[in-house]
Amino acid sequence: MLDAGLGPGQITILIFVLLLVVLFAGHPLAFALGGASVVFALFFWSPTSLYMFPTNVLGLMQNLVLVAVPLFIFMGAILQRTGIGENLYDLAYRALGRVKGGLAIGTVAICTIFAAMAGASAPATVSMGLVSLPSMLKRNYSYEIAIGSIAAGGALGILIPPSVTMILYAMMTGTSVGKLFIGGVLPGLLLSAMFSIYIAVRCAVNPKLGPAISKEILKEEGLPTKGALDFFRTLMLPILLILAVLGSIYSGIATPTEASAVGAFGALVVAGINRRLNREAWKEANLEGLRLSAMILWIALGGFWFSAVYQAIGASRFVSDLLLGSNLGPWGIIILMQLTFFFLGCLMDPSGIIFVTMPIYYPIIEHLGFDPVWFGVIFILNMEMAYLTPPFGVNLFYLKAIVPKTITMGDIYRSCLPFILIQAIGLLLCMVFPEIITWLPGKMIK
Repeated sequence: MLDAGLGPGQITILIFVLLLVVLFAGHPLAFALGGASVVFALFFWSPTSLYMFPTNVLGLMQNLVLVAVPLFIFMGAILQRTGIGENLYDLAYRALGRVKGGLAIGTVAICTIFAAMAGASAPATVSMGLVSLPSMLKRNYSYEIAIGSIAAGGALGILIPPSVTMILYAMMTGTSVGKLFIGGVLPGLLLSAMFSIYIAVRCAVNPKLGPAISKEILKEEGLPTKGALDFFRTLMLPILLILAVLGSIYSGIATPTEASAVGAFGALVVAGINRRLNREAWKEANLEGLRLSAMILWIALGGFWFSAVYQAIGASRFVSDLLLGSNLGPWGIIILMQLTFFFLGCLMDPSGIIFVTMPIYYPIIEHLGFDPVWFGVIFILNMEMAYLTPPFGVNLFYLKAIVPKTITMGDIYRSCLPFILIQAIGLLLCMVFPEIITWLPGKMIK
């Protein structure tokens, strides 16, 4: 073992510097985590430690919780192709078009519904970017309000259940997936309401940001009133699908893994009723599910290896002792953790942050006596900001591919800034009033 006389603190600095260098060099997160693990296993542990890596692969593949990941991704991919986004936006256009900022408020509401069906950020962000953004810009909405509402609304996908990120957190910490899912409901609705209130107030103060559509224009260019069957397809089908997935978990009828199968099947039913279940949609949804699931599994493997090596060389214990031995107190430690999450969120994907930090932070949370469900949800709240913060905010890149060429990446950053501040306020509220998170899980049927 070649430790060169380095202590855990110096090794911690070296391993994170190496990780950041590899990331900034443009290599995928999974390879950065895995590569750093191999290098430090060889130099600070022993060559025989490499036998641990295939063992970790086998252990990860035997985790039944992971079955829910490809199913929820497939569910979101199918729903993105069912036309639900377009139908819901048509409904919001008629219902809220005459309200100042109404189209942006409707976009946030649709993203909230999508979040409760898809389990990820991409379906809502991409769908609303393609559907609502051109409509809002055509109606002379400020690009800041239009882009910000889509980016922030889309980020709700990792907070409002089902959430793939919550599944990974639960797998890493042993926390109940069902309680995490239910714990994210009220914070998600709270953030959605805060986004809508912000849009309404700003557009009331300055109507040019989100002008109301006149009754005459709605009659000329708005959509005709739809019948009962179309209304059922537009609004009731998503609600029934949400109730089938979340209701089965909350009532104790199904585990989250079983509920993911219900959701995937329900998405196929919705696509069939909307006459969008064709060969092309089936092929694209399966390929997207395969691609994203494989990416997540590679990150999980790299993260598992990184965590194992980090703990084996004693660095994890060093950080734990350092924090618990400080004079920060329990809440000071929590705040420091949140600042760490925010910093890392600017640099890497939330799934990677889970595998890097939770083996270190979660035992400290247990030692301090904090509710693991509460901590998991505030972590997810923090990761929502990661989707909007440069340089690696995922939703920023989704939108850059969609917006008109005249809108720069700097314009997108500025559009998201007020919504990042609202997310931070929501995070603080959930920290100060933990019942926002813990009340519903406490009412679950065991």
